[in-house]
Amino acid sequence: MELSAWIQLMIGIPLVGFVISVLVPEEKENLLSKVAFYTAGLNLFSVCLFLVFWAWDGYQALNLREFVLLKTSHFEFLVDFFFDRVGAVYVVIGSMLTFLITFYSRYYLHRERGYKRFFNTVLFFYLGFNITVLAGNFETLFIGWEILGLASFLLVAFYRENLLPTRNSIKVFSIYRIGDVGLILAMWASHHLWNENITFLKLSNAELVSESLSGNSGIGFFIAMMLLLAAAAKSAQFPFSSWLPRAMEGPTPSSAIFYGSLSVHLGVFLLLRTYPFWENQYAVRILIGLVGLITAVVSNLIARVQTSVKTQIGYASLSQIGIMFIEVAAGFEVLALIHFCGNAFLRTYQLLVSPSIVSYLIREQFYGFEPKSQPSSSVWLQKIKVSFYVWSLKEWNLDRLVNRILFNPMKKLGHKLDFLSYRTVLFYFVPSYLLGFGLLVLGFKLPPSLHAVLPSVFGFIAFLMVLKSFSERKSARLSWMMLIMNHFWMVLAIAENENFSPKEIIVYLSGVVVFGFSGLVVISWMKKNLGQSGLFEYQGYVRKFPGLAFAFLLSVLGLMGFPISPTFIGEDLLFSHIHADQYLLASLAALTFVMEGISAIRIFGRLFLGTKRNHASKEFGFSSHLFTKRRNHSNISSFKSSISS
Repeated sequence: MELSAWIQLMIGIPLVGFVISVLVPEEKENLLSKVAFYTAGLNLFSVCLFLVFWAWDGYQALNLREFVLLKTSHFEFLVDFFFDRVGAVYVVIGSMLTFLITFYSRYYLHRERGYKRFFNTVLFFYLGFNITVLAGNFETLFIGWEILGLASFLLVAFYRENLLPTRNSIKVFSIYRIGDVGLILAMWASHHLWNENITFLKLSNAELVSESLSGNSGIGFFIAMMLLLAAAAKSAQFPFSSWLPRAMEGPTPSSAIFYGSLSVHLGVFLLLRTYPFWENQYAVRILIGLVGLITAVVSNLIARVQTSVKTQIGYASLSQIGIMFIEVAAGFEVLALIHFCGNAFLRTYQLLVSPSIVSYLIREQFYGFEPKSQPSSSVWLQKIKVSFYVWSLKEWNLDRLVNRILFNPMKKLGHKLDFLSYRTVLFYFVPSYLLGFGLLVLGFKLPPSLHAVLPSVFGFIAFLMVLKSFSERKSARLSWMMLIMNHFWMVLAIAENENFSPKEIIVYLSGVVVFGFSGLVVISWMKKNLGQSGLFEYQGYVRKFPGLAFAFLLSVLGLMGFPISPTFIGEDLLFSHIHADQYLLASLAALTFVMEGISAIRIFGRLFLGTKRNHASKEFGFSSHLFTKRRNHSNISSFKSSISS
């Protein structure tokens, strides 16, 4: 067997282990943990054995061209795998840490509700991690990238009946999707730069890269910036750093493997994998170094004043990853890989022992606490210290910064469409769309000036529909319907832009129709039988209807173009019809796909995760009316005492 074929085992073993774990009944805890443990152990053994033969063969880079999922006259969706020393380090560290985490979690999560769900998700994450680090092109990497995003959402929301983990899981997923904008646009631009689905093996050819960029420095800089955006979001670099401590809401083992060791370092991996492309673009190297430097300084300051041990470890890890960004920008690949190994093992250890450390420190503080004497200093120096302390305690308001720049403007724009209703969409937007599509099919000729503008106009309409869905609260059905309609308007935009064949349209819309209809059935059933129609609060129906929640989650994933749906390939196919100079249309399409995923996950979270307020009140043994009465009585008492004092 050729060494390149061995790569299939590194993907196949986690895949088989994940499928088996899904089939194991929930009550068989011992069997579940053994499946996860032996899957990680067997893959670790196969990786170590493979490394022996690979070293004997001289550490040559290996490329495995798997299969073509779809091929047209101008487009090819190729699944390709690649193995070199960067991939070797990540695969080995990932296998070792997953093996240790599965062993630790067998006992840590014993009798925990969601035991099966945890091990299913960990193996799902492990599969996505291996696909990502062994990917041979951007398309294959994006498959693993999407799996990691979903696994992250599921693990952060592990305690899905609590409000805070639910909200934080949606926030983490939203930042991940912002990073997806960068990766999608980098894929689109690279297709036009090389006129093919470029593999990482070809990308490591310095002569080919230099020749391609010699007359296309602008598009080369654009690709590098989009890769930096994707890497910064994935590795929680400035200004996206605030999502990492929010992701610590899941169980401690998942925090260790995701946000302490593996997932958070994938931004560094992306930069290392694409380093041959941007190594001669010195402006890009300076920007990467600056992002890393700012993150290292800010995260270091924040970590020193946090009261939560998980948050301290998270920001300490971010500080080191910022230094890794500087090392990669400086060209120190080996140093960055060594740094990754050390930081991954250290943060995993720190997070796993953090409960014991907290208990010890509390005892130590209780019995032997002695306040430190503050040395005298100038007033101005003291003010500066206090200012930095307050800023760091508030995490430099990075949450507010991201919301103000990214999400709040989109919500405001979406609220401009509050006049739309479910009936309005059916009676106005659907007929107008059918009219436009009919004229296109009949070949109605438009003036060239109008024809050049229409694709961007239709793309903007699709974007507005997604924003309306994102900001909608009154009707879940309307919000879902807007997501379905956005796909049809995007098809119209691309068909108006270039010849979009019926076969390509079917590939793209088949997943939209099937999963969109199934999601609409679920929402309509809930409206009819449960009286559920709005998205004002988290409903928590997953407790009562777990099967329905799973079915709707599949609908969400299929509609947003997850790799279980033909729409995933269709999105890449759609971008192949956007010309190299149409940055506006490409940006609208990318933002539409990304915001659609955020909106769809938000609908799922509002309907099925969290706990309804009246239900939570009953669980604690008092009604909401009694709680309000007691709260009002408490407020009156405090007001009287303040007057008397």
